[in-house]
Amino acid sequence: MLDGCVPWPPEVAERYREAGYWRGETLGALLRGWAARYGDRVALVGDDGTRVTYRELDLWCDRLAAGFAGQGVAPRERVLVQLPNTPSFVAVCFALFRVGAVPVFALPSYRSAELRHLAELSGAVAMVIPDEVRGFDHRALVRGLLPELPHVARVFVAGDPGGGEDGLVALAALERDPVALPGPDASDVAFFLLSGGTTALPKMIPRTHDDYAYQTRITAGICELGEDTVYLAVLPVEFNFPWGCPGIIGVLGTGGRVVFAPDPTPQTCFPLIERERVTMTSVIPTIVHLWLDAAGRTGHDLSSLDVVQVGSSKLHDEVAARIEPELGVRLQQVFGMAEGLLTFTRLDDLRQVVLTTQGRPVSPADEIRVVDGDDREVPDGTVGELLTRGPYTLRGYYRAPEHNASAFTADGFYRSGDLVRRTPTGEIVVEGRIKDVVIRGGDKVSATEVEGHLTAHPGVQQAAVVAMPDPVLGEKTCAYVVADRDGPAPTLPELRRLLRARGLADFKLPDRLEVVEDFPLTGLNKVDKKVLAARAATLAGAGAGAGAGARARAGAVPAGAGAGRGGAR
Repeated sequence: MLDGCVPWPPEVAERYREAGYWRGETLGALLRGWAARYGDRVALVGDDGTRVTYRELDLWCDRLAAGFAGQGVAPRERVLVQLPNTPSFVAVCFALFRVGAVPVFALPSYRSAELRHLAELSGAVAMVIPDEVRGFDHRALVRGLLPELPHVARVFVAGDPGGGEDGLVALAALERDPVALPGPDASDVAFFLLSGGTTALPKMIPRTHDDYAYQTRITAGICELGEDTVYLAVLPVEFNFPWGCPGIIGVLGTGGRVVFAPDPTPQTCFPLIERERVTMTSVIPTIVHLWLDAAGRTGHDLSSLDVVQVGSSKLHDEVAARIEPELGVRLQQVFGMAEGLLTFTRLDDLRQVVLTTQGRPVSPADEIRVVDGDDREVPDGTVGELLTRGPYTLRGYYRAPEHNASAFTADGFYRSGDLVRRTPTGEIVVEGRIKDVVIRGGDKVSATEVEGHLTAHPGVQQAAVVAMPDPVLGEKTCAYVVADRDGPAPTLPELRRLLRARGLADFKLPDRLEVVEDFPLTGLNKVDKKVLAARAATLAGAGAGAGAGARARAGAVPAGAGAGRGGAR
């Protein structure tokens, strides 16, 4: 394993191999087998209609791998990959797998601070970037960064590298006749995902060929993927959720077809669903709201769509109940993390299980503890922190020994920071995050709980609850809501009456209401409660009265809105 990574203990790794979870398969070699099996079947489809067969993808990866190696990219060296949702992303990653180099996934929305951090932390020797995405020139951004990153010797551009003598090379110009390459070992790090924290720059999560091949294989089976599967990649492909839950890799491993959407809006996705007869996709609650709003007005045929996975953040019961009847699909709830553990509802679960839980772990080897503040396990039905370890859950972040000391128990369980309860039948119900709590006069208010009740109001599309400083109580509760644009905005007294009628204690009722057009999102496209809390603090300091329903703009949902937790963080 790379220096700076924490391996599984040898006896644990051997147990996973003996059980058949880890089969010694590298991702690059797996693609070669898929190409032999599925040949001229279409593997990838761009939003512009470009089609790539399995055989063509295999050759494309071989030619790019030869080009990367010819440019001096060596096994175990890190390469930042920042590409939009296109077939090129898949080709670049699998080409680097065959070289034995290690992609570091960087979202297209990342700018200088994030790219500088990732390049320095990873020691990247090269970058793969687009030319422009939605009018933003990534070449200019990287040109400005290169003087600060002397270890980044090469930059490859998907598209036009532009003029100049700055060493930017067109990705297409790399391709050359395939050559024999040593390749990696299955226990090596295949790529780095990024953590979904909202308060700091992302940490790097090493995923090995062994563990990710297992994750995608087991989840593809749970999702019943096959050659008839047509998967729409809506979320940024750098996320765990669309990449491998089972996502792109799971679909390719079963002979299906992946269609790439450049953004998650109904205006973009609904025509692609109709044109390509899409059967499955993975989205986050924010996108679900957009699609539900548009579904009744669309003229597009969505009848092929069979399964919609929803993850990232809590899907409240009232919203979950709308998905199947209004979109005409089967809902699959997903909870998880780029660090590893995934829980899915099953396609044959009872409706009540699908609507109200986040499912069961996907692997029989997933170990879960739900614990109190002293790490003592709590009974089923009691809320506690989720701890986990297993054959696809990391044992440590990359080059982060101090953080690892607090993020893992002495026996290797990862402290997720998620508050959950386990049902008697083994399903996980996510209740929030440990830090997602308002302490109001000593009473603890779960933001997630209050948000779920707020979305029961017919005029509330989305809700986010944050703490607001108060000189007497310490903190008060500020509720931000995105209201239904077709009706009157809800008022604070109205929402307080609703929550009281639903049985909430008075100390849990919002003290302030702010109605906004949309929510600000973090770099990993989670609702940025840090921004909302800062705004609430400003309002509290200004002594402004409680919001009365006037619509304000708190931030925009970017076109590439993606996911954090829920298998996609």
